[in-house]
Amino acid sequence: MALNSLNMNEKSSGSFNLTLLGTWLANISRFFSVKKITWLLLIISISSALNVAYLVTRIKQINAFNAAVSIGLPPQTDRQSFEAKFSTAFWLAKNERYKEATLLFNKALNQANNTQKSAIQYNLGNIFFRRGLVINGANMTVRDEAEYLFRQAKTAYQQSLRLDNSFWDARHNMDRILTMLPGTPTPGAGESDTPGLIMGSIPVGLP
Repeated sequence: MALNSLNMNEKSSGSFNLTLLGTWLANISRFFSVKKITWLLLIISISSALNVAYLVTRIKQINAFNAAVSIGLPPQTDRQSFEAKFSTAFWLAKNERYKEATLLFNKALNQANNTQKSAIQYNLGNIFFRRGLVINGANMTVRDEAEYLFRQAKTAYQQSLRLDNSFWDARHNMDRILTMLPGTPTPGAGESDTPGLIMGSIPVGLP
């Protein structure tokens, strides 16, 4: 008798669980009606379409941005972005408009992270380096000015390496600067009376 009673209780418990499951499924079915499911799918489809449209538009904007800055034109979008300022400054430096490039690089510093700041200092160093190479000559006044520019380049490369010690192009150009500078500054540019510059290898990465 006890065994039969146990079997009946097990059957009753199983029936109760099936009833609860059926009730739960019925409630879900009422909540997710065909109409609601249709609306949900429609919303998902619209959201996906809008996202795809945004991505396509953004890709076109990026391509237009890159095309504009590559030829020195102001981009139509993202004009105040770091990338816009950096790219425009780089183009100006490449075309020997050093004063404008220097101003724009310095403005871009305000928006830059450490890696970007390192790149800016590297390019500022390249501008000073290029200017020094252009004016370097035998005349003492010119040599003093060239040395001043080379020392400005050295400072910029040092700042670049402080921000990113793995920046090998900056390290390479720093080595070139050190071979071109005298051991001590010239009069008016530093502490010594020992003038003279030693011309070395052309640096890498100049605009």
